[in-house]
Amino acid sequence: MVSKLDEAFRFHQTALSLRAGRQELLASNIANADTPNYKARDIDFASALQGAMTGSTAKLEMAQSSSAHLQGAAGDSILGAPALYRRPLQPSADGNTVEMDVERAQFADNALRYEASVKFISDKIKNVMQAIQG
Repeated sequence: MVSKLDEAFRFHQTALSLRAGRQELLASNIANADTPNYKARDIDFASALQGAMTGSTAKLEMAQSSSAHLQGAAGDSILGAPALYRRPLQPSADGNTVEMDVERAQFADNALRYEASVKFISDKIKNVMQAIQG
């Protein structure tokens, strides 16, 4: 019974985790809007969700020139989805690729979709509770 409940909520749990991680990434972009040479990053949410649900997230291996080197992460990722660099529409003179209009729009869109996911899972929990209580 518990495994069926876990499976029923797994999609929304994964989507919420990805949305929360993406929100942090977008907030980081906004916070570094005035940092010279900062490169804006984002994830491809659809492919990240698909990869997280199927368990086939891309893993990047770090190249080592010596066996004495420590293993490290090959870049930031959210649930295995790599954080990609965003191409700027209007490059700035200081090398910063954060465009505040784009970041604000993405931030608001992601927040709205996060709220929708919370509402969906809340409704699903209410339905399960009604079914249990009969």
